Amino acid sequence: MRRFNRAVLAAVTLSTGLSVLTAVPAQAHEPYGAQRPLGIENCTATACHFDVPPGTYDVKVLLGGEAASSTSVTGETRRALLQETAAPAGERVARSFTVNVRTPEGEPTGPAGAPGLDLALGGSAPALADIRVTPARHARQIFLVGDSTVCDQPGDPYSGWGQQLPQYLRKGVSVANYADSGESTVTYLGNPQLWATVQPQIRRGDLVLIQLAHNDKTTDEATYRANLETLVAGVREKGGEPVLVTPIVRRWFNADGTLNNGTALLVNGLGVDHPAVIRSVAAAEDVPLIDLTAKTKALVESLGVEASKALYLYNEKRDNTHTSVHGATVYAGLVRDELLARRLVPEGLVRVG
Repeated sequence: MRRFNRAVLAAVTLSTGLSVLTAVPAQAHEPYGAQRPLGIENCTATACHFDVPPGTYDVKVLLGGEAASSTSVTGETRRALLQETAAPAGERVARSFTVNVRTPEGEPTGPAGAPGLDLALGGSAPALADIRVTPARHARQIFLVGDSTVCDQPGDPYSGWGQQLPQYLRKGVSVANYADSGESTVTYLGNPQLWATVQPQIRRGDLVLIQLAHNDKTTDEATYRANLETLVAGVREKGGEPVLVTPIVRRWFNADGTLNNGTALLVNGLGVDHPAVIRSVAAAEDVPLIDLTAKTKALVESLGVEASKALYLYNEKRDNTHTSVHGATVYAGLVRDELLARRLVPEGLVRVG
């Protein structure tokens, strides 16, 4: 393995705000497979750009500088790839993660985005000493099928929980977030940019987390159930493992401080109790279930009317459905905990704490 080149490259430290810049990639005229591992020559003080084709890549970073530092890494469409990591003055801390590069890079029905892999440095005092990007040879993929509460949201203040999930995973597993704003089970199955694009990519051992309910407002129960069964069967057909996820609650309180109402708990206008149907399909099909409705209900009720506003975009948008970056990060942590508890991802591939 090539060692990090400390003799040539000093750590890049930052004390001001970040702006995403891109550097001209070295050896851009060569096919990626013919190049040596791509490194810090592809970085500026605030960001890195790697001219690679769509695929899955391992990224190893060496963090730290002469002064104490604290660095986080985001990538592509605002995906959280590495939690803020501290390094004492004069010391270096190595971290690795695996990232999915695709086109479109964010929501499947959104703009294509910039080609290649783009990473941005954040944190209170970012410092990057070195970086190496190589193709991932045996990475396990976690595909996400969902709506706007899950997707890679393109701009602040919005964030889906799937956008925050990668920071909880280590090298060897990546998140391919194919959630898309506004989708129901009906539209997700019917749009060729969505399920027809996801299913052929599923490989044996991949996880496919399915959370669709918020937009099934006019879907009857028989159709909703059948659509979930179709998604489950489609995952299994490719050798993947489906995981059904009940939807996050809407922040819609009763006078008594509970969320025991149809708006909060995703019961549609036809009386279809989406979480109940999902639980029923999971039991009938012997599919692992992440009951995110129950988890988020308990958390929101425990925080109460005022404190729970920070999880959603109430203060910014009077929005009680979509989550803030903070809320999406907290909810992604709940998903991480369930992946561990149900042994869906090996403990060594998950970041805790």
